[in-house]
Amino acid sequence: MAEFEYRPVKCKQTYRMVVVRKNLSIEKGEEVLFDDIRYFFYITTRRDLTAAEVVRLANGRCDQENVIEQLKNGVNAMRMPVRDLESNWAYMVMATLAWNLKSWFGMLMPDKARGSELIKMEFRRFLHTLILLPAQIIRTGRKIVCRLLGYNAWLKDFFAAWERIRQMAIT
Repeated sequence: MAEFEYRPVKCKQTYRMVVVRKNLSIEKGEEVLFDDIRYFFYITTRRDLTAAEVVRLANGRCDQENVIEQLKNGVNAMRMPVRDLESNWAYMVMATLAWNLKSWFGMLMPDKARGSELIKMEFRRFLHTLILLPAQIIRTGRKIVCRLLGYNAWLKDFFAAWERIRQMAIT
């Protein structure tokens, strides 16, 4: 990791440039075929942070950009299905709520590792894994029975989180 001052030709202000060199070796089995050296450049005006903190802050921002991308393409929050502004606003709010409910559900999972995995999961995968479960609804004399007709590895975690939510509602 290195850093230096940088001023583009047409700018009056000097910026801080942090450079990280990464060696991404291409291997086949245990044999290294060739080294692929990449340089990552971080330009900032922050002089109060160390170089490592600048890189960490920038990488955290990249994760935020992934969240924005999921809102645009995962839940289609920017799809704008109708002509008028208020309806499109309502659609965006509902799509964002769906994304937030996914994160909230992940935070309430008793198994923190699985909850963290759910929070990082892309929305379409979440939709097909936990929301679009095939089910059969049966109305009997005095009750309604919901039978799940499919199984995946997330159902155990789904029911554990559901039970935790139910316990929270009781107290």
